Amino acid sequence: MSAQTDGRPGDGGFPREAPLRRTETTLPSSGTAPREESPAVAAARILRRLRHAVDWRQEISELLELLGRSFAAHRAILFRLEDMGQGLTQSVEAYWVDGSIAGVASPPSVIPQAVVHMDPLLGKVAVEGRQGKMFAGLTRDIEGFLRRDFENQRIKSFLSVPVRANGNSWGSVAINDCVDERIWTDEDKATMEIVALALGDAIERSQSEAHVNDVIRATLLQASLDAVMVLDETGKIIEFNPAAEKLFGWPKAEVIGKDILDTVVPVYYRQGYSNGGEYLAGRGAPMIGRRMETVTQNALGEIIPIELTASVVKVADRRITIGSIRDLREKLRAEEEIHRQREKLHQNEKMAAMGSLLAGVSHELNNPLAVVVAQSTLLHEFASDQQTKLRAEKVRAAAERCGRIVKSFLSMVRLHPSVQTQTDLNQVVRAALELTAYGARSNGITMDSDFAEGPLLVLADADHLTQVVANFLINSQHALAGTDGSRLIKVRTYRGAEGAPGFFVEDSGPGIPPSIRHRIFESYFTTKPVGVGTGIGLSISKSIVERHDGRIWFEDADPHGVRFLVELPAVAPGNGVVAERLSRSSALRRALIIDDEPDVAASLSDILELMGIKSQVVTGWVSAARILAGAQEPDIIFSDLRMPGLGGVGIHQQLLAERPHLARRLVLVTGDLVGARAEMEALPPGQSPPVLEKPFSMLDVRGILTAVAELDEFDG
Repeated sequence: MSAQTDGRPGDGGFPREAPLRRTETTLPSSGTAPREESPAVAAARILRRLRHAVDWRQEISELLELLGRSFAAHRAILFRLEDMGQGLTQSVEAYWVDGSIAGVASPPSVIPQAVVHMDPLLGKVAVEGRQGKMFAGLTRDIEGFLRRDFENQRIKSFLSVPVRANGNSWGSVAINDCVDERIWTDEDKATMEIVALALGDAIERSQSEAHVNDVIRATLLQASLDAVMVLDETGKIIEFNPAAEKLFGWPKAEVIGKDILDTVVPVYYRQGYSNGGEYLAGRGAPMIGRRMETVTQNALGEIIPIELTASVVKVADRRITIGSIRDLREKLRAEEEIHRQREKLHQNEKMAAMGSLLAGVSHELNNPLAVVVAQSTLLHEFASDQQTKLRAEKVRAAAERCGRIVKSFLSMVRLHPSVQTQTDLNQVVRAALELTAYGARSNGITMDSDFAEGPLLVLADADHLTQVVANFLINSQHALAGTDGSRLIKVRTYRGAEGAPGFFVEDSGPGIPPSIRHRIFESYFTTKPVGVGTGIGLSISKSIVERHDGRIWFEDADPHGVRFLVELPAVAPGNGVVAERLSRSSALRRALIIDDEPDVAASLSDILELMGIKSQVVTGWVSAARILAGAQEPDIIFSDLRMPGLGGVGIHQQLLAERPHLARRLVLVTGDLVGARAEMEALPPGQSPPVLEKPFSMLDVRGILTAVAELDEFDG
């Protein structure tokens, strides 16, 4: 072997043999970049950067490139000796290759202990490396594994210096020339030894507890989710972590050295202070050592709410202020959303409570109303004189109106619209005007109405839309009650864009203040005095209109006042529901009525008798076998939904199991459909029986008879 030698102690060389001849004393022109600086200058820069590096691993890639280019070499490698479980292995910690030289881009080889044991040269190099001796020479002068490996990587010349840390061999740093065979000078070797010593010192520092703590602190600062700023005595920024860059919108390089008075302190807090030092001693002093909420300013001049923790530390003769800053915008938004959701939940709870109350009241009212409607209908049919018939008709109309009011109350808590039919919007508005006319007259309010020509057809629940118009009219009356001068309410129906039917109610009152416009449709929000309004009228109106796929909004009236508008989808051709169908109930002859309220059952029986249907009335259900024993099966069964013992849903389930053909003829009768909705929805799809709601009219009963007859016809 003819490797370069130097027998001086401490330099790690082999005994000198025949010197190698330098084939090129100047850099070749084979694509190798010229030296940017001398190896000695590069070594000084490497030493300085390693001395100040928080973590040498973050610097090593750039330093190896700097080292390789300063030597005009083509590869620079930092090897590390590691115990991989099968002895020491020379692994690659980091490396740099000159990409402009073909064939040298492959990574350096990892050499396990097993290969070292089989190769005499590797064994000798390993021993001398642990002794601190360098390894330098030409590839053509060596044998074995290293020669084959170097030739594969096109290495012509090599120089490797051991790196020691904490008194042990840690690894080695090497440079390779892949173009020329070169003789490494004493200056080259000394430079590489300086680099190896600097690396050893950096590695030792990285393994010391103090350095580990420094690295942890620096990493925590960089990784902190809170913005961190460090200020000197004059208020100038000397540290600015990435979270601070994100919060304030300034890059660190731009803000370092600037005064906080010119950057993060809001403009209106700067008055009276000439620099950040004065600000810290004045307004900033109460913030020291406390956790408090305040505001700051970003690069765009935006004021940002923050939580600030500030502390002062003394380092040598310096007084350093450290501030940890947390952006409160997201927290405040979350708190606002929680408050909004809490308010919404509170309103929903009140609506649910109101729904339960209304369901109970409706159940108690609907039973007597059903009797009044049925008996007034019968009185009208059998009265012998016209005057009695007229009075009976008035009673029936009033009772049916009471029933509609109860159903309207219940619609407030329904999650879906009731059955919609083809409705003339003009008639809906006229009905609402009749309901509210007395209140307007008694308060000296003029009603000015104008209707679109011809029927203004929509697919809707007429009672619900009447409620919407009535709510608008009542609100307008309340708005005008305390005003002087002209009191006028305008009501118009019209055809809007693309023929959409609509109406508006406008008053000449004071209008809606801008501060409350965003809350005008909220439940229970009202500006009326206690006892005058509940704050649910507009909320219910909005709910009803949206359930009909319509739009509701308000706008200013001219010269003053407010106008509420509603537009609904036009009825498409063939989409209307026929108001009355041909009755197919003539085939129904026998009915069974199951109801624990005898008056209700008797009233329904009387109505059925007018239609030619004989009825059997029972006040409770035991079983189909006992109830129907010895009698002909009924053509239709009416069962109250809620009764002592078995209710309507239970009877339906029993009939499904025992006499399914009768289950298809069962009709549930109830005055509390909302309260029983869960029971209804629990029935299997397609098996829900039809429902007759109390109070029922002859038209309602006839509609149910037709539906059951059609079902029988379909099944047949």
